[in-house]
Amino acid sequence: MSTPPARNSGSSAANTEEPTFLQQVFRFAVVGALGFVADVGGFNLLRFAGGEGPLHDYPLSAKVVSGILATVVAWVGNRYWTFQHSRREKAHQEFLLFALVAGLGTLIAMGCLWFSHYVLRLTSPLADNISANVIGLGLAIVFRFWAYRRHVFSGHGDGSGLSEVTEHRARGSRTPQDAGTDGPGQHQPTAESHSEQGNRLQQ
Repeated sequence: MSTPPARNSGSSAANTEEPTFLQQVFRFAVVGALGFVADVGGFNLLRFAGGEGPLHDYPLSAKVVSGILATVVAWVGNRYWTFQHSRREKAHQEFLLFALVAGLGTLIAMGCLWFSHYVLRLTSPLADNISANVIGLGLAIVFRFWAYRRHVFSGHGDGSGLSEVTEHRARGSRTPQDAGTDGPGQHQPTAESHSEQGNRLQQ
């Protein structure tokens, strides 16, 4: 009596316990709130701690540092909670792609801050926070949630992004001999086909 093939307990657990879309939105919001605290708190500490923080005269640099801190907090929360059932097997690849998406979101927030601080000349602490941490972060959050679901945590472990590049390179590295033996449309003549040709010639 044959036994059924063993199933991956991790994947079966993911299939039965995967959260709904609204649950993912809620979890993403909670993780985002923690990242928001790290981002805004770090930004203001660097700019205004003790009256003039270490990066008081460098608002863009302060935003970069606080954005990196928020990225680490957000990746840990999203990998192990929000998208735990669709996370990638290779954490370093996932983090690189996650950081890329988060970096693009940071550029959106920085663009808003740059326009407000240097073009509109709104340099007060309130103006900097509205442009960077309300308008900028709001636009960045929408972009990041879409990109995380679509490209980083795709629902296939290593299903998209970097894995597709790896698969493409693997296909491109096939030797001509491999392509000749099992490529589409390729057929190796057999002894039976030679004998059939000989019979036709005799007839």
